[in-house]
Amino acid sequence: MDLKPYISVIKKVLSIFIFTFSFIPSNGQQMPFYPLSYRVFDPFIFNPAIAGSKDFFDVDLLLSKYDKSYSQMVSGNLRLIKSKRNYYSSSGFREFKNIGLGGSIFNDQNGLNRNIGIIATGAYHFQLDKNALSFLSVGISAKAVSNHYSGEPDQNKPAKNTIFPNFDAGVYYYSTHLFTGVSATNLLGNPGHPDNLGLYAIPVSRQLFFQIGYKIVLSRTLNVLLEPSVICNSDDSFSGEVSDMIKPELKLYADNIVIGTYFNDYEKTSFFFQYRYPKFHFGAYFEFPNDSPFYKNPLLIEVSLGLNLSVIKSEIRSLNHW
Repeated sequence: MDLKPYISVIKKVLSIFIFTFSFIPSNGQQMPFYPLSYRVFDPFIFNPAIAGSKDFFDVDLLLSKYDKSYSQMVSGNLRLIKSKRNYYSSSGFREFKNIGLGGSIFNDQNGLNRNIGIIATGAYHFQLDKNALSFLSVGISAKAVSNHYSGEPDQNKPAKNTIFPNFDAGVYYYSTHLFTGVSATNLLGNPGHPDNLGLYAIPVSRQLFFQIGYKIVLSRTLNVLLEPSVICNSDDSFSGEVSDMIKPELKLYADNIVIGTYFNDYEKTSFFFQYRYPKFHFGAYFEFPNDSPFYKNPLLIEVSLGLNLSVIKSEIRSLNHW
């Protein structure tokens, strides 16, 4: 199958994102920023086109602690199943619709800012081959966020509350081995300018993401698979060092266990793991500073708890597909 037309579409979408946002000044960061591990465990949060790309209904709870900040996120996504009658002895196989859905609620405490938000995600998946092993999807997320700034009385900066909408959009290609996608988050950017005294602006800006990865089968007998990937992330003005925009990730699957690392910050070492039972899973994500003992600096600790709510499984039973 010739993938050049689809790759060309992805390149065009990326070019549009870059052209559109490169002339708009940025201010701030991603939203939500914490829990950080959603980039590892729930990537549909930064690329809505990923929602529904797996063949199960997964709901996750992420809990994050960093220094004096605590953040939480509940998220889930699924692929809609076609309804069909069972004739004679059915094997339990069901066909999926082209629609993926997702959603998230988060509470992000980051310094003097607290963001409480809700995200609703929809994606459409185009089947590229007759065996339903490769797809190209597009997705969009709508957000409603409440920002609370606690203020700084010593500097005469008052507290402030702001409620604002935002949107994310993305494109994603995936097959049994290769996956890649491009997305833009917080498309409406910052909801306003600093107040009349120039004291406060909500720390959020448009963000661009590019992700690519490949699954390498090391042992089919033992069900061992290696998945190297990279996430490139920048604000809309491409400010900052290029090296800080490139964030490699490595996952090693061994039956029901996955372990790996994600280089979000090159001055820190990260480690994560997950263990999956048929109906639920648990895991954790850690970041340790490289240049000082862990007890002298705050550590990032995040816990992942999840449920697989799928009633019907896919006929293609690949544990490494989770």
